[in-house]
Amino acid sequence: MPLSDADAYSKAVKHAREIAILSSIDSMLGWDERVNLPPAGGEYRADQMTFLAGQMHERWTDAKFGELLEQLAGSDLAKDPASDTGATIRQLKRKRDKKTKLPQALVEEQARLAVLGQQAWVEARKNNDFASFQPLLTRIVELKRQEANALGFKECAYDALLDDYEPDELTSNVRRVLAGLREELVPLVAAIKESGRQPDVSILNRSFPIDVQKRFSLDVAAKIGFDFQRGRLDETAHPFCSGLGPNDCRLTTRYTERHFPEAFFGTLHEAGHGLYDQGLNPEQYGLPLGDAISLGIHELQSRMWENFVGRSRAFWDHFYSHLKASFHGALGGVSPEAFYFAINDVRPSLIRIESDEATYNLHILIRFELEQALINDNLPVADLPEAWRKKYQEYLGISSDTDADGVLQDIHWSGGAIGYFSTYSLGNLYAAQFFHQANVDLKGAHGTLNEQFTRGEFAPLLGWLREKIHSQGQRYSAATLVERVTGKPLSHKPLMEHLKTKFGPLYGL
Repeated sequence: MPLSDADAYSKAVKHAREIAILSSIDSMLGWDERVNLPPAGGEYRADQMTFLAGQMHERWTDAKFGELLEQLAGSDLAKDPASDTGATIRQLKRKRDKKTKLPQALVEEQARLAVLGQQAWVEARKNNDFASFQPLLTRIVELKRQEANALGFKECAYDALLDDYEPDELTSNVRRVLAGLREELVPLVAAIKESGRQPDVSILNRSFPIDVQKRFSLDVAAKIGFDFQRGRLDETAHPFCSGLGPNDCRLTTRYTERHFPEAFFGTLHEAGHGLYDQGLNPEQYGLPLGDAISLGIHELQSRMWENFVGRSRAFWDHFYSHLKASFHGALGGVSPEAFYFAINDVRPSLIRIESDEATYNLHILIRFELEQALINDNLPVADLPEAWRKKYQEYLGISSDTDADGVLQDIHWSGGAIGYFSTYSLGNLYAAQFFHQANVDLKGAHGTLNEQFTRGEFAPLLGWLREKIHSQGQRYSAATLVERVTGKPLSHKPLMEHLKTKFGPLYGL
């Protein structure tokens, strides 16, 4: 007897949630690998995660699951694609259709190399030894090309990989938006350099005891809304956030005693990701309506809290006295104005995660272009270090003498995350456009966002994000959500307006 649509939906949801349990176990092993795993444990961890990848792939490609989704796709439950059932059916079918195109052997080998690659990357970066990492990275790139060809693509192979992180987005459109940003950003950075003004950044490189940094960072993360009953903060080589379940969100950071911004703004950045994970509907966990829309939308959360909130003058009008009391030895004679200017210093730098708000997107453009060359144009991995140095010289006017501060500085490629980097710049663009709209929507009841931050009030902004973005899950695409909330398609203009408004007064532009 055929199943009713209601029963088919119930069975499909149960199946998807079982896959989500396996995925959360995989995420837990990944978090542990990057935080606690002893060096000798890498080989067996690769076996564990390869096995899990195979198990998840089998469940995604299960024929009976496919039959359920086919039935549901033609049912009344799917008629409204934005309804709870419609969005769930549409997104589950979309993901399964992609999974069925990938051979299980490819999926398992990619999972194995992701662990081994990240282990090799840690050692290679530590030893400034790209040659030791090159064979693994070459194999990872080969597998990503195979993946792109298996999935198929509209315009170029890179489209298939980008789609994993920004569903329904095309490389050509990202290029167009980022080209508009670059056209206005490069002259702004040049004008800042030519202004002759420079803050005293040495005040950020004094002694900031790590135990005090930890206490201060935890306190601020809690005050902006991160729930430490449902999450935690640990240390790692490359900071990240991992949502392991509806009540288990893991933040990581790395501390440097003589550079305050690294850990503090890194923690604020990851807390932004965590606020998104904690704001997703727990009743929908394991289903599309309980998952993030895209990595660009995820990144808007982190960049908004790190830069639009955390590097604002209003934020420090509220927190600076607390910071000064915590680090009196380092900041005893430092005025709020001097500190604010120092944390908003604009100058080309080698390290992406330590770069300023204005030049950051140039770091992303470099990686975005190199990724496309690796996948679309067959740039040999052996030539990557030199290609990296040339791009840095072209875009930022600087170049590293070491691969540790060059092509080895990011963990992403070692784990197979190729197609990822453009989401950082997309996140900045989304953040500017949504932040502007939040200011418009909230200022009537609470005053401007800056007035709220000065008073230490962050709940209105978080509540707005929860309503407009977090609670929606994957109901809409990123492009649709931007238009629904802001009334306009994604543009580089709001970000450029934000940067000019902020840095103009600081640099006398």
